Order: sequence, then C-alpha cells, then structure tokens
Amino acid sequence: MGAADRKGAGMAGESLEREALGRLVAELRPRLHRYCARMVGSAFDGEDVVQEALAKAIEAYPAAGRIERPESWLFRIAHNTALDALRRRNRQALVRSDIDMADMADASAVADVRVAAAASLATLMRLPVAQRSCVVLMDVLGHSLAETAEILDLTLPAVKAALHRARTRLQEIANAPDDPAPTPSAAERERLRHYADRFNARDFDALRNLLAEDVRLDLVNRTRLAGRKDVSVYFTRYSEISNWRVSVGSAEGRLALLVNDPADQEDSIRYVVLLDWTNGRIAAIRDFHYATYVMESLAVSRL
Repeated sequence: MGAADRKGAGMAGESLEREALGRLVAELRPRLHRYCARMVGSAFDGEDVVQEALAKAIEAYPAAGRIERPESWLFRIAHNTALDALRRRNRQALVRSDIDMADMADASAVADVRVAAAASLATLMRLPVAQRSCVVLMDVLGHSLAETAEILDLTLPAVKAALHRARTRLQEIANAPDDPAPTPSAAERERLRHYADRFNARDFDALRNLLAEDVRLDLVNRTRLAGRKDVSVYFTRYSEISNWRVSVGSAEGRLALLVNDPADQEDSIRYVVLLDWTNGRIAAIRDFHYATYVMESLAVSRL
C-alpha cells in the first residue's frame, strides 16, 4: 500500500484503547469513505454509510473486548453497513451469493490494477457485491489478500476468485460510457444561481429569509442543527470569510454549489454544498466543508 493510502493507519496493528478510538476514527475516515462510496456507487451516499458505520462502531466498542486489528474491525463494520444500505436500496443478495467458493488460480495477479483505481463509481457498481468489495479493498485501498479475507469474512480462495472476476470484468467495461445523468430544469438552475449570487454578494439576510421553519443543516463530519433560528448561525460563520465564493455546478448529476477559494491560483473546487427545497424554501443544507475527502470520489462539473 502506498504511503498516502496508509497515512493515519499506523495504529492499525495495535490493540485499540478507549482513548484512541476517536483519533483512529478521524484518521481512517477518508479511507472508509473511499471504500463505502465505491460500494454504494455514490460519494454522498457513501458518507451516509460511513456515518452509520462509525455510530455502530462507537456503540459496539464497549462490548467488543480487546480489538487486535482495529482497522480491519472498522472496515468490517463499514462493509456490513454498506451491504445493509444496498439491501435497503434494491434487496441485493448477500455477499457470498456471487462467489464460487472453489479454489481458483489468481490468473489476474499481473493485471493492471490501475483500471480499478481509476474506475468511476458507476462502473464499479456494475460488479456484483463480492467482486466489488474485493477489488476496492485490494486494488483501490491496497489491503493484502489476508486483510481482505478478514474484513469480508471470506476464505482466501473465495477472495482470489472474486478478485479475478472483478479485474476481468473491469477490463471489459473500462471504456464503456456511464449512464447519462438527469438534466436539472432551467428553473432549478436559476434558483440555485440566485442563491449563489446572494452568497457571493454576502447578502446573508436574504439567504436567511429563504430558510424553512423546520430547515435542517448537516455540516458533515462536524455537527447537525435543525430549525430556522439555529441554522441561521450557519450564515454568520460564512460572513466572517470574505473571499470564498460559490458557483453553480453538478455533483453526481444533481445541482450543487461548488465552493472555491480565490486565493487558490488553480481555482480548484474545495468542497460542495447541497440544498433541498420545499415550496420555494430551503428545507435542508448539506455542507461538506469539514469533509473535503469526499471530493476524491465525487464527479463534479461546472455549469
């Protein structure tokens, strides 16, 4: 595994102490998101899965006993949570259903694993669950064969078989186009452009007036608030930052606010903000300011 992928995972081989749990979760969160996003086919849904998985881990920790390999423990929880999400979405079969448990020579050992690393989320979703989980853990995140088997609770031959089939299938579909994303209406674009114009003009009172009474704020990886009074503070924080601007774009096929820092000469998109509307009012805000790791898996374009 490369140094970048292993950053923050140095505690993985140690027994997990209670005071280290929060730190380990924070360090592994970007890698957990890379896995979950590819398992469920969405950077946004992947973050939901990560949040659910970490909540399960924190709840399970007191009764878990001595955890010898905490990284594998967390990835196993994330994997099972992703499977739960997939079953809720489309009643997909259990992880073992698409694996031939017979031993199989890993004829794909010399395959170009960069195909998997570069594959889009939509492309990976064309693989059966077990193949997808094996190829993401090994070819994207760099886990060993033994670590992958431990995380997925599979035999080594089963992992080899799933990995072989996944690599072969990815080679076949690598150049196939993804399904086109839905096109937002002109009215939806204009509504978001109006929001962006007010934001860039620092007219935050106008934006507060757009909030529904029961508006919800998810400042991802930081806090959640509900109700117009509490969520209004959100704009107060942004009013203290004078140079950051937003523009209208597309993220995973849905309209999004793209946030960039003009001081960045490359004009790169740092993170995105999603808005949900009801009857012309903002019903929900999902801001990824504290979860910029999501950008690694997110397909974004400017409009």
